Amino acid sequence: MSPPVVPVISQAPSATDPAVYAEYESKWPTYPTDAQGWLERAREVAAVLSVDVAAREKANKSPKAEVALLKHSGLLKVLGPKKYGGGEQPWSVGYKVIREVAKGDGSIGMLLGYHLLWSRTAHVVGNDEQAERFQKLIVENNYYVGGAVNPRDNDLKITYDDSNITYNGFKNFTTGAAVSDLIVLEGAIHDRPEEHIFAIVPTAQAGIQFNYNWDNVGLRLTESGSAKIEGISAPWADALGWDAATKKPDPAVLGIAFPALLLPTNFYLGIALGALDFAKKYTTTNTRAWPYGGDNKEKATDEFYILSTYGNFFAHLRAAEALTDQAGAEADRIYGTYQDNRAAFPIEERGEWAELVASVKVVTTDVGLRVTAGVFEVTGARATAGKVGLDRFWRDIRTHTLHDPVAYKNRELGRYVLLGEHPEPTWYT
Repeated sequence: MSPPVVPVISQAPSATDPAVYAEYESKWPTYPTDAQGWLERAREVAAVLSVDVAAREKANKSPKAEVALLKHSGLLKVLGPKKYGGGEQPWSVGYKVIREVAKGDGSIGMLLGYHLLWSRTAHVVGNDEQAERFQKLIVENNYYVGGAVNPRDNDLKITYDDSNITYNGFKNFTTGAAVSDLIVLEGAIHDRPEEHIFAIVPTAQAGIQFNYNWDNVGLRLTESGSAKIEGISAPWADALGWDAATKKPDPAVLGIAFPALLLPTNFYLGIALGALDFAKKYTTTNTRAWPYGGDNKEKATDEFYILSTYGNFFAHLRAAEALTDQAGAEADRIYGTYQDNRAAFPIEERGEWAELVASVKVVTTDVGLRVTAGVFEVTGARATAGKVGLDRFWRDIRTHTLHDPVAYKNRELGRYVLLGEHPEPTWYT
């Protein structure tokens, strides 16, 4: 039986209006200059987004306004070189910025995180010239970068001639791409399917057609739906990590498995922290004490089980933050040490890093799901009303954690503990 035909359209059926946040372009005329300033800017963005997040995510419109807000804030540039107008902050600060935005709106925290990942693609799979050229293009123009690179999909097919590579195919997941200025594409060469090429191309092309069909239970404002790619070309000079003269991959770049990043764990953590803060405000203003417990209290905040539950959630989230920050500091060390000399990166050290990332993924998934579901126990039945919006936190974490099942991270860590084995480098390690 043939798969159902998905109608491809080139313009969002409905989108949020960037004019809603136009005032912030003048409110933030300059960018922060240090780590604390960038974190404070992220908190300001989260505060803006949190005002109507429940209504926006229910409406499920294409988040053009929200991306405009990120542009006004400068957060898209937090990692970029200062010489091009960026913040030149390390990944550890970038992770915390993602976390702060996700506290207010998990979808937009994810969009920011994926942009920071895709905007640095050339630093991971490109050569030095490509990395520099694309940073200049992205940061100077304040571009938002999306991607069509989900490894669970079939690869795009690449044909080529002496001048260009050309992508064709279909991708089921394209987070952020429909609201992007540039899109990262990845595909396999048609006559050498074991060889893959990444390229960064302009999004506004007739051959890139989005379906606008992301209508999942969580992360509803991430534009993670499918797209059709037809006849999209890039010059060989833009084939990341490839030699444009020989049309061959550069082993000094692509022959080295560089580290996985801590992207999802930080917006998981931010969403869980946001849920706790949201629930706290609700409990202190709306939740009533239970009158049939035998040890009745006047206020919900005097209830033993409510105090105990909040304390337990707080302790576990602090522990998750500490582990995540430890991994962020290690990311800074690895990139600072090996970014300019990838061949010197020991495979054993990469393995240790992969296990640290896996540990963070396990902890933030477990704690995030437990907290975002458990907050209903300390807010009460009225907190389940749709207008409250407390359910969005669990829906957001549950949606993304299914994309990289944590059971396999537990198994991976078990093999590391019992057998001393490091994982083979994959898309997910």
